[in-house]
Amino acid sequence: MTEPTAPAAATDFTQLPDGLPVPVDDGAAKHVPGRPMPPLVLPGTDGSTVSLHELGPGRTVVYIYPLTGRPGVALPEGWDEIPGARGCSTEACDFRDHYAELLDAGVTAVFGLSSQSVDYQREAVQRLGLPYAMLSDPALELAAALGLPTFTAGRVTLYRRLTLIIAGGRIEHVFYPIFPPNRHAGEVLGWLRGHPPK
Repeated sequence: MTEPTAPAAATDFTQLPDGLPVPVDDGAAKHVPGRPMPPLVLPGTDGSTVSLHELGPGRTVVYIYPLTGRPGVALPEGWDEIPGARGCSTEACDFRDHYAELLDAGVTAVFGLSSQSVDYQREAVQRLGLPYAMLSDPALELAAALGLPTFTAGRVTLYRRLTLIIAGGRIEHVFYPIFPPNRHAGEVLGWLRGHPPK
């Protein structure tokens, strides 16, 4: 007789478990569209530093997420009960799978951004085969500068999931809340195709 195994969702962060709570729009990002990007420089997993106020011409997609799971490391207690918390790895994979299409739609760069360290993020980039860099903002400087929504889990403050479309140094569009995260890159792609640059 074989031993029972745990469900795949318990250890496979590339799959979303069923029954996750859906986040609601609490208005916490409604003030963000039209704002200029602040003069912040953040380190990337590719060894670069990225000046958020100097992203250059064209559109840049910055998707902001709370915390990617890592095999063998427990998520904060009650993680799956927090609306919008679970699914960071699935979102990263969705942007990976749509990366070429996003570039074809006129995007000049895609970045993931969270408060985790560069080394923590680099492991996820390598494990998930991501073709873009993750940016590290451990002090939540972007949240402070723009008033972005955050939440607390396990006594740690983390970003709520949202995505910025940036053009000409300003935030053109914000996606918030985001659900399900494993289909969000396709949602971004649809918006880009429906809103060609002016």
